[in-house]
Amino acid sequence: MIETNEDAEHVEQGEKIQKVLAQAGFGSRRMVEAWIAEGRVSVNSVPATLGMRVVAGDLIKAERRTLRVGERDNRVRVLLYHKPEGEIVSRDDPDNRASVFDKLPKLRGQKWTAIGRLDFNTSGLLIFTTSGELANRLMHPRFEVEREYAVRVQGKLTDEQQTQMLGVGIELEDGRVTFDKLTDEGGEGFNHWYRVMLKEGRNRIVRRTFAALGLTVSRLMRVRFGLINLPPRLKRGMTAELGEGEIAQVLDWVGISAEELTEKQTTAPYPATIAAPRSSHRRSPLRRAASTPQAKPFDKNMRRKKV
Repeated sequence: MIETNEDAEHVEQGEKIQKVLAQAGFGSRRMVEAWIAEGRVSVNSVPATLGMRVVAGDLIKAERRTLRVGERDNRVRVLLYHKPEGEIVSRDDPDNRASVFDKLPKLRGQKWTAIGRLDFNTSGLLIFTTSGELANRLMHPRFEVEREYAVRVQGKLTDEQQTQMLGVGIELEDGRVTFDKLTDEGGEGFNHWYRVMLKEGRNRIVRRTFAALGLTVSRLMRVRFGLINLPPRLKRGMTAELGEGEIAQVLDWVGISAEELTEKQTTAPYPATIAAPRSSHRRSPLRRAASTPQAKPFDKNMRRKKV
């Protein structure tokens, strides 16, 4: 709604447009603010301005997408996906390869944003959200969110190499990388399993680190991102949506209050239908400790799965 003298008091009760678009998954607040400054956002066919407030019923247009303020799908949603090998984390691919976005639930007035990436031949946990603010908190390097992987390599690390990875680090072409945790999970024959954890997400960083030590990664699987574990029962190619309590835990963990994201919105925050579990005994994928809890035991059955 565009502010006038008559309705200024009512508009003041609305929400700032950059916050509404960020929560709807259009992008981070900084990105949305840049669009507004460039004249690429309108409200009810009128160019938007920084700080403009919108209320239920207003129609926002930005980057060829529209959003009707107050629609039920404005709520924050978080989706887990067990990515198989052979899929890209992109909506556009000149080679027409399968995309992870092909299997995600359809949204109205919102957009799934991938939190981090996995390369074409890497499987495991991918997280999607409709909140640009949440995505930014989880991906920005300054937050140092932990990423944990199960790695199968051809060969075996020496004691000296393990000490180096955990100590001074390994020098790569784009800088040094140091692992925060590395455990030997054993193996049979030429293949050997490790579980590693680091706090950055540079492109192919795990594969490149082992390659720098003369070892080829034959299988790589992300099993945890921050406080979110890959659910053991979530099969490859399947999705699972977090429920109300789980989303609240994630928001609290990254330092965003639920009130901050839902304040003054006309829709009910986090309706119970946001994530109906498959059974009443569904185990939460969130770690119990929110700071630096220990990882779950390594799944030794993984070694017996054929690639």
